[in-house]
Amino acid sequence: MMAPPVLLIAWHSQSGSCARLAGAALAGARRAEGADAEAGRCEDLGSVEVAAASGLLLVAAENAGRLAGGAKQFLDRVFYPSISRELMLPAAVLVSAGNDGRSAVADVERMLKGIPFTPATEPLIIRGSPGPEGLARAGELGEALATGLALGLF
Repeated sequence: MMAPPVLLIAWHSQSGSCARLAGAALAGARRAEGADAEAGRCEDLGSVEVAAASGLLLVAAENAGRLAGGAKQFLDRVFYPSISRELMLPAAVLVSAGNDGRSAVADVERMLKGIPFTPATEPLIIRGSPGPEGLARAGELGEALATGLALGLF
């Protein structure tokens, strides 16, 4: 029997917003049948964990209109090892934005395209402190990604 696909949720949070969004995405992913989900701080993850995953959800903040440093460092660490392993993972982006969020999304998408990871969904931007609606949207994203992995859609 084959092991179920695994969605890796990598998150970086200074204020706690991204940690809450990642938790909601993980809870949603765990509602999906036929897939597993794991979550970890970007600071604690690297190319080994990415290579073991079937898909990636990066949950990161916008800082000063750009991608937060901890998430950028994670992508820097996994960029060349992922290329040399010829990883082709479906990936999604969830940005917690105090402002607009689009520049942070562009930063992530540029790096993921270079690996190359395939966009699994449109990026999700939650503006302001995540309330019940934002957390619900994060949960739906996690569930959709895990379900898509289980069904072989990505």
